[in-house]
Amino acid sequence: MLRAIVASVALMAAGLPAISCTAVDITAADNTVIAGRTMEWAFDMQWKLVSLPKGAKLTLTAPKDSGLPTKEVEILYPLVGVGAGVMPGNPLLEGQNSEGLGMSGNFLPGFTTYQSVTPQDKSAVEILSFGAWALGRFANVKDLRAALQVTKVWSDSSLATGPTPPLLHFVFTDRSGASIVVEYVDGEARIHDNVAHVLTNAPTYPWHLDNLRNYLNLSTVGVPSRQIGAVNVTAIGQGGGLVGLPADYTPPSRFLRAAFLQHGTQASKTGAEASQAVAHILNTVDIPIGVAQSKLEDGSLISDYTQWVTIKDLTHNRLLIADYNHRLGYLAIDLDPIFAQTKPATRLVSDLPYPKTEGGVNVFAP
Repeated sequence: MLRAIVASVALMAAGLPAISCTAVDITAADNTVIAGRTMEWAFDMQWKLVSLPKGAKLTLTAPKDSGLPTKEVEILYPLVGVGAGVMPGNPLLEGQNSEGLGMSGNFLPGFTTYQSVTPQDKSAVEILSFGAWALGRFANVKDLRAALQVTKVWSDSSLATGPTPPLLHFVFTDRSGASIVVEYVDGEARIHDNVAHVLTNAPTYPWHLDNLRNYLNLSTVGVPSRQIGAVNVTAIGQGGGLVGLPADYTPPSRFLRAAFLQHGTQASKTGAEASQAVAHILNTVDIPIGVAQSKLEDGSLISDYTQWVTIKDLTHNRLLIADYNHRLGYLAIDLDPIFAQTKPATRLVSDLPYPKTEGGVNVFAP
């Protein structure tokens, strides 16, 4: 583990920006499952909202030295996701399908090593096709987990992938509330039950769970007063039970913050309440431009910032999305009409028809 952490630090020092993504899901009492995520990045990745209909073709490749043929498979379940337009094929790092399987792909540098593909393997997926393959071919977490046991996921280093390599781990959640984290470490697929219902970035998921044990003192209930000698000292405000909760934007701190809020927030009765709760939690990890900077090799500074946020209703096939310039007004999308379409479609996330605002306030016309 120490060597992996050192490798991660070295990778960042070599000039990679510290990408900061956070995912969280909540199941309401009415069994509505809501899964949201933020996407932080330092570069313009030309993010696109992508829809793939049932029957669309997906090409699955294998390394040339494996001798395995290229396969063409069909999308079984129509899907909508967000892809990085600067990378070949618009690889999806976020999305959901018609059956209620949702995905969030988060950066995992310094720890990710994809699998080796041999002539004996029967199924292989290149990482840039992984998101579309998973959402397009599987209806739920159970079926995807089974497929991952027999499918090798590999990376083609010859492909131009923009300013950062596709070193990723994924969280999948379905409308039953089942959720898993999928990581590729030391050339092996490692699948974890998402017991925290949260995912950020490096280190790996088990490390984050162990780190939670350092913060068992945190509580939603503060100490109102304490007798010190002859003086009764009272609290100066609410929230004292959270003293020690990190406020920085590193992945461990965001994981702690999101996990504590996910499990500490008042239980949601409905999907609408769960959506609001997820939005509030994601607000605590939102990064404005300029406060989380990295210095590149040439001495210039770049800043991570929250480029977009999505909140997926996996039960009712709905999506809320907002980019950096429209955080005061999410665009709400009913996905069922899109799932019924017969042709693929793409649109820049920055060009979506967000609710009109004026002076930063939603326009209201009585």
